[in-house]
Amino acid sequence: MPLHSGFVCIVGRPNAGKSTLLNALVGQKLAIVSPKPQTTRNRVLGVVHLPKAKGRPEAQIVLLDTPGLHRPDNSLGKKMMAEVREAMDGCDVILLIVDAAKPSQPEDDFAIDLIRRSGTPALLLLNKIDLLRGERQKLLPLMERYGQLGTFNQVIPISARKREGLDMLVAELAVALPQGPRYFSEDEVTDQPVRFMVAELIREQVLLLTTEEVPHQTTVFVEQFEEGRKLVRIAATIYCEREGQKRILIGRQGQMLKKIGTDARLQIEQMLGTKVFLELFVKVRPNWRESRVFVEELDWRMQLEHLVMPQVH
Repeated sequence: MPLHSGFVCIVGRPNAGKSTLLNALVGQKLAIVSPKPQTTRNRVLGVVHLPKAKGRPEAQIVLLDTPGLHRPDNSLGKKMMAEVREAMDGCDVILLIVDAAKPSQPEDDFAIDLIRRSGTPALLLLNKIDLLRGERQKLLPLMERYGQLGTFNQVIPISARKREGLDMLVAELAVALPQGPRYFSEDEVTDQPVRFMVAELIREQVLLLTTEEVPHQTTVFVEQFEEGRKLVRIAATIYCEREGQKRILIGRQGQMLKKIGTDARLQIEQMLGTKVFLELFVKVRPNWRESRVFVEELDWRMQLEHLVMPQVH
């Protein structure tokens, strides 16, 4: 039976569980996850290599995790929404992921309209069914309501965090994708450079350890990445927009920055499988989210024009 392959775009509103789903399907952490909205700022690609099974062809599923759908109010937000549209263009299947434990929001309707206008085959995923506990009877009317729209080939209840319903999902995707080539070798799971993934792991700790406006007004840029035989040396800068945010990020006697660095280093060492020396700096760049040029510079695809970066396999 020939190989089925293609690109599958995951869309939905912030915190619907898109990144958790990507990580669960690929089987390793490619996208950072936090309880804060708009954690994902770039498209994140992950590859699922699916062997042939009874009633299911061999398949290579190339997943594209995207930023949460929202109405942008600055250059960063516009760039994030452009990432969603670029991911949807040319993909073979769209997955709309909806939080089944929360009421429907305008962003869900916006996503449905985008999918309808795209003309691309789509599946609806009702995520976080584990949070419904004894109220799973609520799923049936939800499935009927979305099914009656005529927009989705299928409505599938899942829990990305608990991995419920994912076997059914990948089986559906394998059949839905067209016959095609192998886009990635069997040992590849992403096209993201290590340098970008390191920056994201540092930003994840900022998201987890700080509150209010600080997480959303910070970004991370890796200035130095040197691989030695026994140690990787990394220097990175956390950019924020105000002096007050810088003080929070550094903390009393540098304790917050030390905590961010320690937790990020442990995550990076786990990813790289080697010891890491991580040095962090904090710089103020007022209104960086409004700067189209600076926002573009943060995109690793732009950085590739200036750097040769190692990749994760």
